[in-house]
Amino acid sequence: MAYIGPFREGWRAQVQRDGQRLTKTFRTKREAQAWATEHEAKKTPLRANTLRQAIDRYLETVSVQKRNAVDWERRRFDSLAAYLGEKTPLSEIDSNRLGEWRDWRMKTVSGSTVMREVNLFRNLFSIAKREWKWISVSPFEGVRLPKENLPRQAIWRAPDIWKIHFHGRRKGGKTWEVVQAFHIALRTGLRLQEALAAPAGFDRKRRVITIPPSKTNPRPEDVPLTKEAYRLMLKMKPFTVGANEASVLFSELCRERGIKGLQFRDSRATALTLMSRRMDVLTLARISRHKDLRMISEVYYRESADAISARL
Repeated sequence: MAYIGPFREGWRAQVQRDGQRLTKTFRTKREAQAWATEHEAKKTPLRANTLRQAIDRYLETVSVQKRNAVDWERRRFDSLAAYLGEKTPLSEIDSNRLGEWRDWRMKTVSGSTVMREVNLFRNLFSIAKREWKWISVSPFEGVRLPKENLPRQAIWRAPDIWKIHFHGRRKGGKTWEVVQAFHIALRTGLRLQEALAAPAGFDRKRRVITIPPSKTNPRPEDVPLTKEAYRLMLKMKPFTVGANEASVLFSELCRERGIKGLQFRDSRATALTLMSRRMDVLTLARISRHKDLRMISEVYYRESADAISARL
């Protein structure tokens, strides 16, 4: 797009071309307009790159830099390509097509899931526009996006925890391993995969659990332990169950015991909520490894108003 405006004793014309801004001053506005029109017409035509070409280049140059993210991003891209068509030119994808895709996805997944995919796809089109110069405008401009789901409020209470404990002990085997990992999560705030890896990363001298690198953090992290968590870890042995199998086994336990509205991931919020009663927020953030304190207060701190009132 050309810009023409008064400049000193004349007029200045500016044109964005091939990623560079061309500028020239003229005596009259008409001369500036003529020059801008001429250079606008000389713009290099956009390449007819397809959606599949853009996806492949993104996976090879951007996704590979994100630890453990390539498979997830490839699956999401494949789903988008299946809906829009792999051979569709990138320049023909507009806000209307993406709005139709949004409505299609909202029939089967939540708004939060759609937004996670939107953030990935929007970055693809943004890079194709700014860096590769394959398109002149991002098709996500003007697309109405769904709202994120409200933060969960569920928290594990003693009666439900005991149901999981006793039923899991009777079943034994890998199910009991999952229950043990659940108790680790309740006392440390670790996620499922982190809790399963905790015995291997436990350092009894330093009283910490070292979390190996992940897709969200390329460096190992040390999680300090409370006294209760330290005593629990002294009894733990390495687990043999994998994260996916553990998730299925835990869901079966909840279903068999009639526990509704609670998931393994709620153990993290339960742990952080209980810890918040006896430590400052910076210490809590160090344990939870949150860089944004709002994540603790808005998502993981789930103390009810009644419980707070009872303690005041």
